[in-house]
Amino acid sequence: MKTIIMAGGKGTRISGIASDIPKPMIPVVGKPILEYQIAALVRSGMRDILLVTGHLGYIIQDYFKDGSAFDTHISYFHETEALGTAGALFEIEKELSDSFLLINGDLVFDIDFSRLFAFHAENQSLATLVSHPNSHPYDSALLETDSDERIIRWINKEEPRAFYKNRVSSGVYLLDREIIALSKKSISAKKVDLDRDVLKPAISTNRLFAYNTPEYIKDMGTPDRFYQVEEDIAKGRVAARNLSHRQRAIFLDRDGTINQSKGFITRHEDFKLLDGVDKAIRQINKSGLLAIVITNQPVIARGECSLEELDLIHRKMETELGNTGVYIDDLYYCPHHPDRGFAGERLEYKIDCECRKPKPGMLLRAAEKYNIDLSASWMIGDDMRDIHAGKAAGCKTALIVDSAKRDIPANEAPDLYCSSLENFMDMYLK
Repeated sequence: MKTIIMAGGKGTRISGIASDIPKPMIPVVGKPILEYQIAALVRSGMRDILLVTGHLGYIIQDYFKDGSAFDTHISYFHETEALGTAGALFEIEKELSDSFLLINGDLVFDIDFSRLFAFHAENQSLATLVSHPNSHPYDSALLETDSDERIIRWINKEEPRAFYKNRVSSGVYLLDREIIALSKKSISAKKVDLDRDVLKPAISTNRLFAYNTPEYIKDMGTPDRFYQVEEDIAKGRVAARNLSHRQRAIFLDRDGTINQSKGFITRHEDFKLLDGVDKAIRQINKSGLLAIVITNQPVIARGECSLEELDLIHRKMETELGNTGVYIDDLYYCPHHPDRGFAGERLEYKIDCECRKPKPGMLLRAAEKYNIDLSASWMIGDDMRDIHAGKAAGCKTALIVDSAKRDIPANEAPDLYCSSLENFMDMYLK
């Protein structure tokens, strides 16, 4: 499989760091960004690489040459005129493999590509966009998907949005060459925008999918992001987030841990973040841990809240967290409730399931999906069901509780008591 890296950017937003070299050649901890990309590809067996160059492209070619010094084979296509983010693909169409990787040249990443390839093949996808939550969804293009991860809507960053899932296209794509042939039918200009001219119109094929991952993918297009990437590389966070390695997670209850608990929330208008939650989740994000919400939502089975309204509640949560620069990596909820007798209850959800806390089903599902070491992870919540679920999964546990209520029997007691999620993170980091 061939990998195409779009390495022709000028880097106007990061010119204060370096303005006399192409953006992908800016050194991070002693090596160009492109060198980190190529090394990550080689570790996954991806050794056939084509670099699309433009501004000061000879600097890139002089450094990497034919790629043999980097255990790979590198060829080049130099744009003598600006072709946009996809125009080069039409010029090199005959050189593309049936499926090929396309990567933006300003990214630092470390991905278990085998998972991406399996997802693409399983869905018979025309294009798979690697997506992830990020710290600035409010100024990023967002992807909306159905329950099968099929992309159903693309929200450009300048388009209005209300409440949304923090799911951002990362700049890594797995494409079938067929999409180039399809796009040629409606594109006549040589300058082509990948998102607007190629991918977004292909949503109608129902063959565009989002592969969402918590692995490390970050662009360094601004000075702030550049310095964050430098720190993350130096501290080993980039490589550690590859899902081939065991992960550590903080599992978070929702009501009473993330948001104010007012009984069962059935309307998005009643959802309000607790003070300090954004600071605590920022600490989780920066420390390289996964932040995964695990919540019982019996309001579905009891007929008190629709699935659509629950989705809106969770979108509001992700939006408000995103507005403060933080994110969760995933969310699991249990819609079941075994007891009957509620007006309007939905019988299909009135079951004794394996996911409702205090059972550990949701934690076990997350652990399987993200290769999580449960013994090195924590479950935190404000109810003993959270503690029991965490213990059953093999996690350490922390209970948010008033100091006057810490009279729990020793055999059921959590590993830690705290007054809030922020208080827990302060103790955890110490």
